[in-house]
Amino acid sequence: MSSPNNVTVQILDKEYSIICPPEERSNLISAARYLDGKMREIRSSGKVIGADRIAVMAALNITHDLLHNQERPDAQSGGATREQVRDLLDRVDQALADDADTKSN
Repeated sequence: MSSPNNVTVQILDKEYSIICPPEERSNLISAARYLDGKMREIRSSGKVIGADRIAVMAALNITHDLLHNQERPDAQSGGATREQVRDLLDRVDQALADDADTKSN
């Protein structure tokens, strides 16, 4: 049974259940879709193999893009965006750790 604050997202053909405040639900879903798209791009290139490596490469690419955009003079609210990215990366790390724990049991 899922709680009202529980959101299930699909990233690279795997489902992840994430607890999130209701007001952040649409942002989380958008972030998951964006991440899924980036990971699929990397996987389809054939240069990186393995979900963990693909996730790290996607995180590096997204972070690079974020930092590059913050360097531009027209970038706004960089601190808030940086904190949101850190929070999302923490959630992804936790979901990956939970998935690894589930597989080892």
